[in-house]
Amino acid sequence: MQRPTLTFLGAAGTVTGSKFLFDDERARILVDCGMFQGEQAWRRRNWDPSPVDPAGIDAVVLTHAHLDHCGWLPVLARDGFTGPVLCTPDTARLVAIVLRDAAHIQESDAAHAQTHGYSKHDPALALYGAQDAERAIAQLHPVEGPTALPGGAQVHLHSAGHILGSAFAELDLHGTRVLVSGDVGRPGHPLLLPPDPPAPADVVLVESTYGQRTHPDDHHEALAQAVTRTAQRGGTVLVPAFAVDRTPVLLLTLAALERDGRIPHLPVYVDSPMALRALEVYRDAIARHDPQLRPEIGTAEHLFEPRHLQLMSTREESEQLNRPERTCIIISASGMATGGRVLHHLEAQLPDRHNTVILTGFQVPGTRGWSLAEGARQIKIHGRYVPVRAEIVDAGGFSAHADADQLITWLHTMPAPSTAYVVHGEQDAAETFARRLDDELGWTAVVPRHREKVLLPTAG
Repeated sequence: MQRPTLTFLGAAGTVTGSKFLFDDERARILVDCGMFQGEQAWRRRNWDPSPVDPAGIDAVVLTHAHLDHCGWLPVLARDGFTGPVLCTPDTARLVAIVLRDAAHIQESDAAHAQTHGYSKHDPALALYGAQDAERAIAQLHPVEGPTALPGGAQVHLHSAGHILGSAFAELDLHGTRVLVSGDVGRPGHPLLLPPDPPAPADVVLVESTYGQRTHPDDHHEALAQAVTRTAQRGGTVLVPAFAVDRTPVLLLTLAALERDGRIPHLPVYVDSPMALRALEVYRDAIARHDPQLRPEIGTAEHLFEPRHLQLMSTREESEQLNRPERTCIIISASGMATGGRVLHHLEAQLPDRHNTVILTGFQVPGTRGWSLAEGARQIKIHGRYVPVRAEIVDAGGFSAHADADQLITWLHTMPAPSTAYVVHGEQDAAETFARRLDDELGWTAVVPRHREKVLLPTAG
């Protein structure tokens, strides 16, 4: 019988593009199907044909609804994958929102590039469109509890505490136990309970986004001071924010800062159709007392509501925010400024020294958000360079990823697996975290290479 193998098709040596293929003679199971983001060399891989025939993949397991874990599904479905996509019910709700928005943005960006002549292709191309997204959405299969996979394997999705619906996957591959962490949340997430404890496994795949960093103690203070400074000089606060989870958390935080008198009462605009739809999923989860949520949260009616909150749904409303008439806070996707409405706001706000841009999460190297965090004096948007004169504040403590210490704490209760593969992190972060697993837990920890294939231990 063929030894089971694992191939790293993404998130190996980089923090995006999560794709892990488990293969034996019974079935091929792909865990996560994410887009590559960041540096151009990685983004180009989104356009490469799959090294494995999509029609030969029997099922996909999704850990959560962020693009770097689910965003390549429409390509896989378009190119021949017809199997089920297993995920938690909340992930299914959010993935449908995320994929429809991603398809819309890619089609809109391609049309904009074609009109203004800055695409490398003629005609300008979108990676995938709305029809491809709908095909993938139709294959979503929400599951709860232990679930059979094609070929007789089994998966159990446990709460990861990262975003609503997020999970780590425990696979039983005919007696070989594998844990795939997905993205592990922070124990102090303001809405979600801490991640479930991991069970013993023969092989572990663990993320390392913050593999060489720890989170600051009071990231709320950085946000409060930045908002107050900007209000005093009459500027605009622009917050590029992930639509899923980060926007609800920011609204919750701003409302609390207002109540405590730590920031002035300012108009707060949420300008992201995807964020508005995701916010409704969170409100629904609160209303039905979803077990992932902290019991002290209460009811949806009293959350996410700074005093002067306005939800902007139309393009016309969005365009008005490019030149706001008074000091305000604008929250707009995407969180790393890779696309969406926030690009138009950045074009308008960055050249003005009165304004502030607040970055609230991990910025993948090569993204515009990363360039701003690194002190770029100009960034390229829609084919032209925009000067950066606004104040840039990196409030990365809002990240929903566990930091290095928190990951060690989460893993330390497990007996040592035969091998731990450190994935979903930049090379330095992954290598640093692999050394910690070796030094502190006594684990054999490896940072795999892109497209590397390894043998898995067999039962017994």
